[in-house]
Amino acid sequence: MKHRLFKYVTIILFIAMVLPTAVWAQDSLTTVADSLKTTTAIPVEAVAAATEEPTVLNSGNTAWIIVATVLVMMMTIPGLALFYGGLVRQKNILSILMQCLMATGIISIIWVAFGYSWVFGTSFMDSGSPLGEVIGGFDKAFLHGIKLDTYMSGVGIPEILFALFQCMFAVITPALIIGAFAERIKFSGYVVFIILWSIIVYNPMAHWVWGGGWLMKMGAIDFAGGTVVHINAGISALVMAIMLGRRKGYRTIGHPFTPHNIPFVFIGTSLLWLGWFGFNAGSGLAADGLAANAFLVTHLATSAAAVIWMALEWILYKKPTIVGFCTGAVAGLVAITPAAGTADVLGAFAIGGISALVCFFMVAYVKPKLKYDDSLDAFGVHGIGGIVGSILTGVFATRAITGPEGVQGALYGDWNQLWIQVVATGASVVYSAVLTFILFFIVNKTIGLRVSKDDESTGLDISQHGEIAYSEEE
Repeated sequence: MKHRLFKYVTIILFIAMVLPTAVWAQDSLTTVADSLKTTTAIPVEAVAAATEEPTVLNSGNTAWIIVATVLVMMMTIPGLALFYGGLVRQKNILSILMQCLMATGIISIIWVAFGYSWVFGTSFMDSGSPLGEVIGGFDKAFLHGIKLDTYMSGVGIPEILFALFQCMFAVITPALIIGAFAERIKFSGYVVFIILWSIIVYNPMAHWVWGGGWLMKMGAIDFAGGTVVHINAGISALVMAIMLGRRKGYRTIGHPFTPHNIPFVFIGTSLLWLGWFGFNAGSGLAADGLAANAFLVTHLATSAAAVIWMALEWILYKKPTIVGFCTGAVAGLVAITPAAGTADVLGAFAIGGISALVCFFMVAYVKPKLKYDDSLDAFGVHGIGGIVGSILTGVFATRAITGPEGVQGALYGDWNQLWIQVVATGASVVYSAVLTFILFFIVNKTIGLRVSKDDESTGLDISQHGEIAYSEEE
């Protein structure tokens, strides 16, 4: 019965997704808007629309953003897939790979159909509709009106490239949540949940912060996704982990489940670290000094966080581990993301070090104490790391990077920016938690989200996909 219901729900979702947007795409007039102006002067936020005036193609910027787009896609497949896949037990690695692959495919389709328009469209804002504070509109559905020579204001890159670059952010964000419910979620329920989550949670929040919504107007700084990506996914991960329940045998075997392939964890982390340079340095949309600084602070924060995490393990448990070093590196990558366009070297070291301390405490002490099963620490690393980075952005932002008229943080005398960051962080936490709770309840009651105990014992690779990762020796 549930299999049949799943088919019907999938068909309804597809029709609901395609038909309205197709009508809007057919009937809407081409809207070419001035680039948005913000108080934060962050390039990724200031080029949410194409310019009315002809803009000459900047081949250097275009080439760099093409490379950055490839790097960000690599973060999901194969980077995140191998990182998460290596951490689970052998019987569940293919389920992780499949979930990452599915997210890449289906979210890309949704993004082009109407996700990009919801985030960066302008029809609702131009018409004065109150919906403009939540979503942009349908004027760019199916990339309607965007031509080969439609360039982004100020940077001279094709808007179709900008749309694809942002698509990779839309892909990796729901994929991050996989780490919270690994080894126990039904694939059919996962598909429906992730589609709805992308539409209802990710797209509106991305518009709030990057597309001209209320957080952007308030002056919140999120250079590359601290709120939109990491807090959003991390808080949803916690809600999913709690509501789905702990894995069979979790905390009853005397120790956590052991990762089945630590070399995969190393490879996945290396690809994430490399890809993150496109994630952060590419978010300025230009091959310039700001991109170079984002590149530098990303690497420094990551290095600091990884080394501090390793040192904590060495001191407390007498053994430095590869998994620990890799986890610390990801925590540093997450935390520096919102600050990559405003922090200098001092900020990079501070944000990386603080994120390692806080995330280590959450993973090593808070999670065991509260006994929630955040399988691969999606909340402990991405949620907490995103919160730390978002708030500390309001501390370490400096005009040495943002310019004489740019923003600065509390460390340099502007406490108002810190307050704005706290409000933006709190709004992201609340919105993500509430909407994820509602979506979980709906999908769980209709499709079902947790596999049976027998399927969980057998492993999701066989029970959900009919495949095994490693052939048995005869």
